[in-house]
Amino acid sequence: METALISAVMASKASQAQLALAAKFAKMNASSEQSIAQLLEAANQNAQKLANAAAGLGQNIDIQV
Repeated sequence: METALISAVMASKASQAQLALAAKFAKMNASSEQSIAQLLEAANQNAQKLANAAAGLGQNIDIQV
């Protein structure tokens, strides 16, 4: 009887650890998704600035070293 109780407690502890780990991974994933969204928004804003530039801008640049 005692071994069944010990086994139940051990299984409970293992499931708590798994849930804590899963929660940590979910939190990490959410923060990385937010960072990716911010990066994409910044890239979109930069692309819009370039789209508003005059056509042919920068074609005749002479760079000599």
